[in-house]
Amino acid sequence: MSFKKSFWIVLLLIGSIEMNAKDFCIYAGKSINIQCDTSTVEPVVKSAIRMFAEDCKDVLESSVVVTPKTGDILLHIDSKLLKGKKEAFKIAVKEGKIIVTGSDNHGLAYGLLEISRLLGVSPWKWWADAMPKKKSSFTLTDGYADEQSPSVEYRGIFINDEDWGMMQWSSLNYEPWYKPGRIGPKTNSRIFELLLRLRANTFWPAMHECTVPFFLTNGNREVAAQYGIYIGSSHCEPMACNANGEWKSRGVGEYDYVHNDSNVYRFWENRVKDVAHQPILYTIGMRGVHDGAMNGAKTLDEQRQVLERVFKDQRQLLAQYVNSDVTKIPQVFIPYKEVLDVYRSGLHVPEDVCLMWCDDNYGYIRHMPTVEERSRKGGNGIYYHVSYWGRPHDYLWLGTFSPALMFQQMSSAYENGIQKMWILNVGDLKPAEYQTEMFLDMAWNLDRVRKQGVKGHLTDFLCREFGDNIGKELSPIMRESYRLAFIRKPEFMGNTREEEYHTNYYRIVRDMPWSLEKIQKRLAEYGTIEKNVEEIFRKIPNDQKDTYFQLVKYPVQAAAEMNKKMLFAQQARHGLCSWEKSDAAFDSISALTRRYNTGFYNQGKWHRMMDFQPRRLPVFEPVERSSSKEALCKEPQYIACFSGADSKQGSFESCEGLGYEEKAIKTKKGKKVRFDFECDAMDSVVVEIRMIPTHPLSGNQLRFQISLDKQTTHIIDYATQGRSEEWKENVLWNHSIRRVVLPIGNKKRHQLTFLPLDEGEILDQIYILKN
Repeated sequence: MSFKKSFWIVLLLIGSIEMNAKDFCIYAGKSINIQCDTSTVEPVVKSAIRMFAEDCKDVLESSVVVTPKTGDILLHIDSKLLKGKKEAFKIAVKEGKIIVTGSDNHGLAYGLLEISRLLGVSPWKWWADAMPKKKSSFTLTDGYADEQSPSVEYRGIFINDEDWGMMQWSSLNYEPWYKPGRIGPKTNSRIFELLLRLRANTFWPAMHECTVPFFLTNGNREVAAQYGIYIGSSHCEPMACNANGEWKSRGVGEYDYVHNDSNVYRFWENRVKDVAHQPILYTIGMRGVHDGAMNGAKTLDEQRQVLERVFKDQRQLLAQYVNSDVTKIPQVFIPYKEVLDVYRSGLHVPEDVCLMWCDDNYGYIRHMPTVEERSRKGGNGIYYHVSYWGRPHDYLWLGTFSPALMFQQMSSAYENGIQKMWILNVGDLKPAEYQTEMFLDMAWNLDRVRKQGVKGHLTDFLCREFGDNIGKELSPIMRESYRLAFIRKPEFMGNTREEEYHTNYYRIVRDMPWSLEKIQKRLAEYGTIEKNVEEIFRKIPNDQKDTYFQLVKYPVQAAAEMNKKMLFAQQARHGLCSWEKSDAAFDSISALTRRYNTGFYNQGKWHRMMDFQPRRLPVFEPVERSSSKEALCKEPQYIACFSGADSKQGSFESCEGLGYEEKAIKTKKGKKVRFDFECDAMDSVVVEIRMIPTHPLSGNQLRFQISLDKQTTHIIDYATQGRSEEWKENVLWNHSIRRVVLPIGNKKRHQLTFLPLDEGEILDQIYILKN
């Protein structure tokens, strides 16, 4: 056979293979048939189908037809999928069709919406105006397959501290037919759409006094059922009751289970009877009407005895109205703030109840489960903050919470057995969009986020929203923004504090303890990323300008302007620049916020959502003009400066993106970390050790030793208890600092060794300076 003839035979065979390959392909304008018997599926699947149909219309201008007989996309449920895992799904392309299999109704809904992601639809399509690009066709190749299942069973968010954002926007803009103070079903349906797109299933509704409670607002419970969302409640809102908002209207007497138990019991009973037939994740236990200790019981022993009686009575209600086998009802107990002390005093919590642990409100988890707690049938959960109202200072305004800290702490939580329930306090949700997605992505598939890494996950998010070129250009800018805010959040730049009622000292804006060199360096760093964000904005297409403004431009530039406002004012107090620079920065924040609320092309969709002065705290005001005769701080004379990852010898794990220079390391108990340096002869040096202020993984100690050449320090413990003064400073600076003086002698070369004595210690920096 000639070469020429053989060549054509090969081409014909290849062509035959291509013709026989049955990829799934839909062209724009062609209708898409979904095979699904809607009479047999739950409402969550119907909601997913509706959302998918809207996505197909947006991307392909294609309509969706649902039929029980045949289709291009086949939906069915197989409870044996992935060894019976809950909410799992599998997508496969075979014979030109997409087959979506769910292990249950939620899994089927997530699987269908995964196809929306493949179409190019962002989860933030509505909440960040991230409308997808039009396409002429969509193809998935024959043999395509994907299986997914959740890492954490219950995954969700808590809308909180909604007084200046979500409540105002919802009741006065998005649903203005309600009287002010209601967050209604139209708003909640949008939240639940987002949760489905982010593969979440749990929601804690807003619960401040300014907001009409969730179950007292008509339509709310119905939309929760429509989207298959478990409604839970926060640490002080047991039995699906918003005591803060409902006791005044539904309760009788004092909210006190010592002296008024019958009326409190009836208050809970009426709600349980009312919601018994819809998905509820019941918080059990009791605190005060709002975020305070319970009434009536004073000592730890009294509180423990009351709580154990409360558990018994609440579970009796659940058995009576929800399921006679109370162990099959999802329940959670949250040892938060003072309740943690009650729990540690010997409180007995029923074995099937999930124990939900908490961070310290600033991202550092206070308690990791013991071996006994990890073995409990009810499992363990976490309530985590990326927004907070309270002492030592709020951070309710900008979504600057460190993704690297979240990744490190939540990974550690999972490794330590916190795998049943993850809830994130997102404040008003905007502008904490990215932190919300990262948290829920970790809850859905922790291994995948680990493989991406902190940098990779952020880059993928930005590339999805703005395209590969701009996304990759933005990634280092956003990482730098998070790094600078980790050093000091914008809300903390006044050097003020809140809720320290014994003195007005902390409500007066004061100098930051920084040298002029450090101030100018920080202003330059913010100036660079602010400029870069503005330059990229000019390249953003008009249909993405609102998205870019909300996700990038506003949070970066508003943080930069807050730093300028405060640091120019500090220089002006010392006669080093004009006050007009500080005032101009305040005006810029105001103008940026006005633009956020009016939008570019979204016609004022977010009017009243963004408030740059939540709680009207002193830090948000124009800085009052004054003068200071005290000298600015002097920059110390450092002999050597190290970040943890600068160590050339030792056993440790890098914490990607975490720390003042993004080089913090997680050390290993009993394993030394060594740093080498040179210096001139002198009697002694000060060694300053800067730790990330985590809490103990076990016990109540965080200890280390420092050795300089052959001189070893005594054991140093930096663990904090409660809301001590040291803890307050630690969370404001994201550092726990210890200083020791060590003799150094006449040698030129020296070896410094850090020896951790407890597990989970994270070393950020070591500074060596003249004594």
